[in-house]
Amino acid sequence: MEKIRLSKLMSERGLCSRREADRFIELGWVFVDGEKISELGTKIHPSQKITLNKAAQSEQTQWVTVLLNKPIGYVSGQPEPGYEPAIVLIKPENQFANHTATKRFQRSHLKNLAPAGRLDIDSQGLLVLTQDGRIAKQLIGENSNIEKEYLVRVEGVLPREKLALLNHGLSLDGQALKPAQVSWQNQDQLRFILHEGKKRQIRRMCELVNLKVIGLKRVRIGQVTLGNLPEGQWRYLEEREGF
Repeated sequence: MEKIRLSKLMSERGLCSRREADRFIELGWVFVDGEKISELGTKIHPSQKITLNKAAQSEQTQWVTVLLNKPIGYVSGQPEPGYEPAIVLIKPENQFANHTATKRFQRSHLKNLAPAGRLDIDSQGLLVLTQDGRIAKQLIGENSNIEKEYLVRVEGVLPREKLALLNHGLSLDGQALKPAQVSWQNQDQLRFILHEGKKRQIRRMCELVNLKVIGLKRVRIGQVTLGNLPEGQWRYLEEREGF
């Protein structure tokens, strides 16, 4: 059987991200069949056992994941001219006071904290930022199938056959979209449940059926909901919670 790069195998097994795996290997924190591996690029057989030492496991327990109710006007990732990234909102005064947090804010929680998925500048709602590569892979890895739920206020007429197209039958960028669940929430608001996240996907889907989006809010990712988290505030993902 062909050998596979150790860091790739660690990522596939959900032990950590590939970037984290490389760092753990360099630190001598990774063992294969009980033998310490500290050389980057090492390849092993897929049948071999990989373990992390206590230092790596301890570090992983310190990693945080943050849930933010992103307002309109903030970019989810890299800064753009005239606009701030959503991470600037992760500060003590914006922590959700009504949530029983088991963690206290520390500056170290901002290190390597990155958005796991995008939310457009003109959209609001639930944005996940994490230090944990395992969670990032779960949410935005190429094999991710996590549901994302949105409430979308629209203008225009939507015949039944066009609603059926929103559910399945549209293509973007030359690729057929995965089946979605789209239904009326009320007379001017649609509820979208998607299993993928192409750039500005919902707005572009609506354009294809002659609808104009005038408001878009993400309210759920997997099993985690926005709930009563106020706009512009954030909280930690609790240990009992999972996507």
